[in-house]
Amino acid sequence: MNGIDQIERRYVEAVFEKDVAGLLAIYDERAIVFNLWNKGHYDGRAAWGQSVADWLGSLGDERVRVAFQRLSCIVEGNSAFWCGNVDYAAVSPSGEVLRSMQNRLTWQLGRRDDGWVIVHEHTSAAADPETLKVILDPPAQKGSE
Repeated sequence: MNGIDQIERRYVEAVFEKDVAGLLAIYDERAIVFNLWNKGHYDGRAAWGQSVADWLGSLGDERVRVAFQRLSCIVEGNSAFWCGNVDYAAVSPSGEVLRSMQNRLTWQLGRRDDGWVIVHEHTSAAADPETLKVILDPPAQKGSE
């Protein structure tokens, strides 16, 4: 498993376990995060950390299963560019899916002495041109039925 695969795995595990510190550990301390929710822009891991703590703390007894669909990952030296889709599914203690959504995700990663970290994250979603509302549950892609 390469270091970028480990970032994906650590993200999935930390979110499921509601491990705020574990999730923040994969971000550089100076990371810039453009997020779909609330404030929308976070400058640094500490600022991002409060949003992460609020999200994971709001789940009660629910957990969130995360699944990545990597579309591209380009590595050049100590930098990498990762993009894809990410599915989030809230699940009950019994494992029942309560709700789900999909975001588009782009990461700029940096290689440090102790491994890869996220230095920039950008999430987005398509918008309906008629209503201007974001589409968090896009229709199936042609050819994927």
